[in-house]
Amino acid sequence: MDDLAGVTPGTDPVPDVRTLDDGSTWVVVHDLADLPREAERHGLGADACAVLRLKVPDRRAVSTDHPVRAHVDRTMDGTLVVTAPTLSYDEATRQVSTGALVLVVGASVVLTAESGRADVVGRTAARLVNGPRVPDEGVLQVLAAALLALVATAGDVEVELGDAVVATESAVFAAVPSGDPVQRIYDLKREIAEARRALGPIASVLPELVADAADSPDGGRTQHWLRRVQSTADRVDDHLDGHDRLLGDMLSAHLSRVSVQQNEDMRKISAWAAIAAVPTLVAGIYGMNFHHMPELSWTYGYPVALLGMGAVCWWLHRLFRRSGWL
Repeated sequence: MDDLAGVTPGTDPVPDVRTLDDGSTWVVVHDLADLPREAERHGLGADACAVLRLKVPDRRAVSTDHPVRAHVDRTMDGTLVVTAPTLSYDEATRQVSTGALVLVVGASVVLTAESGRADVVGRTAARLVNGPRVPDEGVLQVLAAALLALVATAGDVEVELGDAVVATESAVFAAVPSGDPVQRIYDLKREIAEARRALGPIASVLPELVADAADSPDGGRTQHWLRRVQSTADRVDDHLDGHDRLLGDMLSAHLSRVSVQQNEDMRKISAWAAIAAVPTLVAGIYGMNFHHMPELSWTYGYPVALLGMGAVCWWLHRLFRRSGWL
């Protein structure tokens, strides 16, 4: 097939048209909103164009932060329309971004369009040119490479989130924590939840594609790589679930640690309050200024009272130290 290296969505308003090894055509559309027009231009049926107009009705709809949901549509003429969210991760902000990928697979032409920063189309092109052999032929070759690149991108995001979880664990249990660990944990749990929301629908539509391939006379090869994509998506989701559980355990451990620290602080405060109560009690009694009080006229009464209060305070301090309260 023609060289597809460097194909990146959004760099050129004119679609890239490439010829596959079997003579089929791959059209890379750089704007999701242009898909219906390009589908009609390349001879796809009216049903497929109508489905695309429902998926991407206008530019305003495809520029939203909420990508199209994963779905598989099969038109009467056999055209396959696959929509799926994409994932990317910004390490600087520790945020997961979602986009959208749409594939229109006809008999001899396949159209792809993408929004967001995942660059699944670019990875698809690199896989077809320089990567391992894609386990299918013709237009299904592009579909296979795109779905494999899609779950590979999700896998990269999962690895990045895993690294962020490890870094968060180190920060939470550091001797001198920096910042608010609870806020950091919740932020990371929110990003993991967003990644799982995007990945979940992908895994849910793959069985439909597998069933579709089972109905095809030559669908054995397609079923094989579709099951591979499905197992990869399930594995990534399991890893994300593990990261989420680890963050939950980390939060519980941190809150328990804070509770223990607060209990220790309360014990110290209570011990010092008990020690301070002794001189306060003695001084309070003698501060009542009654005429008839023990040793009120004694010459050494004042220093003896001070020494007595100090001795009792010292004894209490030693007692609390031995019991672990101080």
